[in-house]
Amino acid sequence: MGTTNFSEFLSQLTPGFTQVLDVNLKAEDYIVIDLSENNVELGKVDISSSRAFSNYIAEYLNAFGKKVAFGGYSEVRKLYKRSELFTTSEDEDSNRNIHLGLDFWADANTDVLAVLDGKIHSFNDNSNFGDYGPTIILEHQFEEKKFYSLYGHLSKASLNDLNPGTSVKKGEKIAELGTPEENGDYAPHLHFQVIEDLVEKIGDFPGVTSRRDLDFYLQNCPDPNYLLKLRNS
Repeated sequence: MGTTNFSEFLSQLTPGFTQVLDVNLKAEDYIVIDLSENNVELGKVDISSSRAFSNYIAEYLNAFGKKVAFGGYSEVRKLYKRSELFTTSEDEDSNRNIHLGLDFWADANTDVLAVLDGKIHSFNDNSNFGDYGPTIILEHQFEEKKFYSLYGHLSKASLNDLNPGTSVKKGEKIAELGTPEENGDYAPHLHFQVIEDLVEKIGDFPGVTSRRDLDFYLQNCPDPNYLLKLRNS
């Protein structure tokens, strides 16, 4: 299934705005945020500090009277330069700084919801500095098509008592957002990503890529907003 076809397939699975956080949140509670290297205001923030970053998010939401800031698909970010997990080479084209999911910046302990019916594929605490922290991957099957959704930066308690193969329903609470101490040292947020081919990964999958590998990952991981319908993609 080609990129366009998979994206169109995803868009047909949901009729409109689809919740991925707390059931009480409405579409109008969300606002887009730019965390790219082009954001001049972000240049004034110590992005190596999860506390400073949390304050920046809180002030942004307060200024607009919103509850969740979201965005970041295919966004080029400087944020990852603080971690050796992403910066391993002198060659800029090999360093990973292009984001492959949508981020939802909200309070720690906010409920995380399954976006579609499915089952638990795998989970893991990816505890490296700057990594996902606790992560859950769901497997979905619609008609003949199998694909996956990844939920990262969760609380450690979210992984308690999970079993691969357990069914989940669309809109069911599957986790909560973690604190910086448990989520890879980020301001609290959900990383949500759709993956066509998991390439046999378990409890983990790259959420950031390099320019060198960008074409493959953009094809394999289309914009999650085809499902969520929070704004026009």
